[in-house]
Amino acid sequence: MRVALAAILLLLTGCTTGIAGSPVAAGLADRDLITRYFSEFDAAAQQGSAAQQDFLRRTQHPDFTDRICELPGVTISVDPTMSTLRPDAKWAPEGANRPRGAVYVVAVSLTVTKDGQLVGDQIGSERIVVLDGVVYGFMPCLRRN
Repeated sequence: MRVALAAILLLLTGCTTGIAGSPVAAGLADRDLITRYFSEFDAAAQQGSAAQQDFLRRTQHPDFTDRICELPGVTISVDPTMSTLRPDAKWAPEGANRPRGAVYVVAVSLTVTKDGQLVGDQIGSERIVVLDGVVYGFMPCLRRN
């Protein structure tokens, strides 16, 4: 189970260990929206797994609603380093077309718990998209081998 939950961390962060390139200031409106998204992400985690699942479903990018996964008992706390926020003009989810909207990447520190027990911490990168004034993310899924 630990290995499967560790896969959540890798999927959520895009399997990267750093963010190449130089930070470029996002538009103030997008930066504020993205900051609010991460605040709501953590607020949902504090309410528990079911609340966070609901948040992740509601904020799943509309082009990827077929990629929604259940993560029973799992909560993910995320602490973004907003000074690293920058546009990511080339990224697309594995095996998919580039999502509609302005894609951004930001360095994050993640903490994953399952049923109240710490599973792991990781630092990586996360992609978010601003489309029509709304911030969307990409729900992490367990890989089945």
